[in-house]
Amino acid sequence: MRTRIAAVAAAASLTLFAGAAMAQDLPQLRVAMSQDADALDPTLSRTYVQRVATLNMCDGLFTYNDKLAVVPRLATSYEWTDSKTLVVKLRPGVTFHDGTPVDAAAVKYTLERHANMSGSARKGDVASLDHVDVVDPLTVRFVLKAPDVVFLSQLAVRAGTLVSPKAAEAAGKDFALNPVCAGPYKFVERVAQDRIVIDRVPDYWDAANYHFSRVTFRPVTDSTVRLANLQAGAVDVNIEIPPIEMDKVRKDPKLKLVAFDGLGYTGISFNLARTPTGQTPLGTDARVRRAFELALDRAALVQVVYNGAHAITAQPLPPTSPFYSPGVAPTTRDPAMARALLAEAGVKMPYQVVLTVINQPDQVQLAEVIQSMAAEAGFAVKIEAMEFVASLDAAEKGNTAAYLVGWTGRPDADGNIRDLLHTGAPVNWVGYKSEAFDGLIDQARSIADMSQRRALYAKAFGILHQDQPILYLYAPRWIFGMSAKLEGFEPVADGMLRLNGVTITR
Repeated sequence: MRTRIAAVAAAASLTLFAGAAMAQDLPQLRVAMSQDADALDPTLSRTYVQRVATLNMCDGLFTYNDKLAVVPRLATSYEWTDSKTLVVKLRPGVTFHDGTPVDAAAVKYTLERHANMSGSARKGDVASLDHVDVVDPLTVRFVLKAPDVVFLSQLAVRAGTLVSPKAAEAAGKDFALNPVCAGPYKFVERVAQDRIVIDRVPDYWDAANYHFSRVTFRPVTDSTVRLANLQAGAVDVNIEIPPIEMDKVRKDPKLKLVAFDGLGYTGISFNLARTPTGQTPLGTDARVRRAFELALDRAALVQVVYNGAHAITAQPLPPTSPFYSPGVAPTTRDPAMARALLAEAGVKMPYQVVLTVINQPDQVQLAEVIQSMAAEAGFAVKIEAMEFVASLDAAEKGNTAAYLVGWTGRPDADGNIRDLLHTGAPVNWVGYKSEAFDGLIDQARSIADMSQRRALYAKAFGILHQDQPILYLYAPRWIFGMSAKLEGFEPVADGMLRLNGVTITR
């Protein structure tokens, strides 16, 4: 059954969001998120909500504009002097929130931290980096091991996000408890499962474009409560409106809806015998995983749970991506063929699958529909709902057999597959190993020609569809609900809440 929160819970949450106004001229902004973030450390972080909460606190060398073009932030310009050497000029006069300079030495420190820190989630992002040279205080040179057309785009996401060397060295493994970066907002406090608070930096180099004195992020897993808070004016932005609630936002004159295409996917990641939990027919025999795909009707799943708002996909990209391969299409549901594959694999039916899901209503409902469909094809699905960060930790440790989870995506196809599926990659929690797949995406990373890259990815996606380390289901759209008094927000397909130029009338 789908969990429902009583009205008293919504009322309590409304009270929780109400707080004394800061005695400042600029208004505050209050943002509701669907989950709590993981570590507030650019080197260790893995989650979308973490990046939403820290994007305006932790600036990077580059970012994306609304056309997904790479544009400078802490950098002012860049030049490829040859196929393996990228020279970046830095913005003068910029400091971290502790007053130390944002200079070439800080860039070198951060990139080496990404590459070498224990538990770093950025190792794959900077795997092609050989070394970093400090040319002068405002010039840094990146020297790669081999040509890599993806490297610059990585610097526009998490890999290019800078941290204060002084603060990082002093805090060590506890840096996430008090992150010190160089963005338009600085860290104030975090209370787990309750709030993350950041305050405006008056002397930021572009402070004139940031119009909120304080921004507070609140994790609320129940979508009904999040919407109630938005409707009551207790929050100004809800970054994840379920499709079934879109009309409620559209019809409310106090609100407005902003919906736009994303870059990622939602799917089921299988443990391919990486740990004892995965040493089962599901983890060791691709026929069992292909049977699970045949048990499902992607279009029906999206229609039932999301009113058809999302696009179905059988590859790690949305159909709107320039790298999308039409030849790798979703398989038509066929329970009889699924049963035949299970019989061929020699498993006893009904075959039990433990499906770990994030404990929020739409994901639990999605799992329940999957459970119902799979039962007709010889599977007995047991649903295990977990808090978001706890589920990530379980997957990382190999304690999940099948994990329903999404990846928010990156503009380049490499960003949706390398870290998760290349042999030995830092987020390859499924334990996938394929020399053919690795070879194709390695080759694609070294070629600038778009048509050649697209052809290589098409072959790679075909291998994934055969092996099914991840059963791709659909490509979500971003659906934000906002106060009608909010102006200036420019949607970008990465789903970030960029606050430059955003204003609100109280």
